[in-house]
Amino acid sequence: MQLDKERRVTKEIRFIAENELHNFFEYLSLQIAENGQGDVPLFQPMSADVSVMSEQMKLRFSQGVATHFPDAGWRKLWIATDEKKQICGHIDLRPLAEAHTEHRALLGMGVHNDARRTGLGKQLIKTIVSWARDETELQWIDLWVMSNNLPAIALYQKTGFIKNGEIEDMFRIDGNSYSYINMSLKL
Repeated sequence: MQLDKERRVTKEIRFIAENELHNFFEYLSLQIAENGQGDVPLFQPMSADVSVMSEQMKLRFSQGVATHFPDAGWRKLWIATDEKKQICGHIDLRPLAEAHTEHRALLGMGVHNDARRTGLGKQLIKTIVSWARDETELQWIDLWVMSNNLPAIALYQKTGFIKNGEIEDMFRIDGNSYSYINMSLKL
């Protein structure tokens, strides 16, 4: 899926419909395949040689989207589409696994390579922050980011996330050591 490189503005950011998950999985599979390829930093803790979307990942998204907030296992997923209705980015929130963390949510996001550096990442974050503030009692949004993913870290800092800590040498992938950074945004 090649997006129009001239496109600079996303036409729509919206919740995904369950019947659109197949298209989302196609988009996400292509995005995950970019993990650690060329000048794209490793953004998923998996080898660049085997960066694929697993059936388990599809199942987690499918089950989460089908679960209403704030029921156990919920996931809210927004997609960004361009004027051709192609998915060019996504962002999701889901609960943390630990007990007594109902006031927090974990963020995951991605932007198609052709849509990076267009302001879409900021738009996606603004969308979920507005939803969380207006529609929920969430007080914090947390995320984990690979320490080598400097563009993502810069985006998160620009949108108000603060670094809470870093786990040094968290992953050893393809002979390299990677740290994992935890960041949070207070709503």
